[in-house]
Amino acid sequence: MSIYLDNAATTPLAPEVLDAMVPYLKEHFGNPSSVHAHGRETRSAIEKARKKVAALFNCSPSELFFTSGGTEADNTAILSTIRTYNIKHAITSPIEHHAVLHSLQALQKAGVIQLSFVDLDKKGNVVIETVEKLLAENPGSFVSLMHANNEIGNITDIGLIGALCEEHRAFFHSDTVQTIAHFPIDLGLTPVDFITGSAHKFHGPKGVGFLYIKAGKKINPFIEGGAQERNMRGGTENVAGIVGLAKALEQTYEKAEESKKHIVALKSLLIRLLQEKIPGTTFNGESANLEKSLFSVLNASLPASEDNDMLLFNLDIKGISVSGGSACTSGSLLPSHVLSALGANPQRGHVRFSFSALNTEEEIHKTVETLQSFFS
Repeated sequence: MSIYLDNAATTPLAPEVLDAMVPYLKEHFGNPSSVHAHGRETRSAIEKARKKVAALFNCSPSELFFTSGGTEADNTAILSTIRTYNIKHAITSPIEHHAVLHSLQALQKAGVIQLSFVDLDKKGNVVIETVEKLLAENPGSFVSLMHANNEIGNITDIGLIGALCEEHRAFFHSDTVQTIAHFPIDLGLTPVDFITGSAHKFHGPKGVGFLYIKAGKKINPFIEGGAQERNMRGGTENVAGIVGLAKALEQTYEKAEESKKHIVALKSLLIRLLQEKIPGTTFNGESANLEKSLFSVLNASLPASEDNDMLLFNLDIKGISVSGGSACTSGSLLPSHVLSALGANPQRGHVRFSFSALNTEEEIHKTVETLQSFFS
């Protein structure tokens, strides 16, 4: 049995999404920037997709820009905003995705900005009081705090953060790659200037994503070279990918409640079985708290063992694909930057399980049985 429990990294492409894409890989091949019939046909497909996505987020189509994925979208929001508005101070957390963290650190290293980090509690939650303090001391800052952490699943109240940013005239960007399609986001009600998404996180194709830019927050392009995306992103659009993104998002929304119920049951089962079958198992961050974390992510900390540096490899040999909150470097187990910030014990085995509606109870039982054999 092959078991895939790494859906936070990428999800399988839905068959219906592929069906929607195929015509734009075969028959409808025109360049959307061309004015002839072939070009107008693909241009129409892009704009229909944009309207569909905008309707799901309750925003204007003019506020959505298609990109190559979440990393480009994050980089565009961060680098272009800071450069366009000559911002000198930024606020983030030490557990952001590297698309955010490395971008801000590069600007700090170049002397463009001063970078401040919010405090985290022992579970990895943002201490809101430190956000407020930093904003009061540095009005007009650029703030980047993710909606949900990709490793430990902690959810941040972006509505509250956004309100504080508005009060202190700050620009607010949130990496929402892990929450898009899994968590309802109404951009008509959420005080955020920029959010990002990537299609392959919700059963769409790789290599396509989007950036939301709130009306009135005009920024200069990150990628020059053409007038595509209303002069915001040079380069011929990935037509099939954009069509696939919109179809995947639409389908995920339609099945949201049913999928969530199924996945929550799987996550609850895995929590129970790990605690019963592998004594000493704990969970990182808020990932085992169904009220405070993504329902699709569970980050487990397994008992210390001299074989933990081979844990992911051994699971892979058994046909189980998961992700680690750690990496093996020169034979020693080193926690990721997220788990390091939480003070994780490097001797324990840290495993991120992430689910989709395609997973089954049988797979959960098999995974725990396999892990149990490693610790018996």
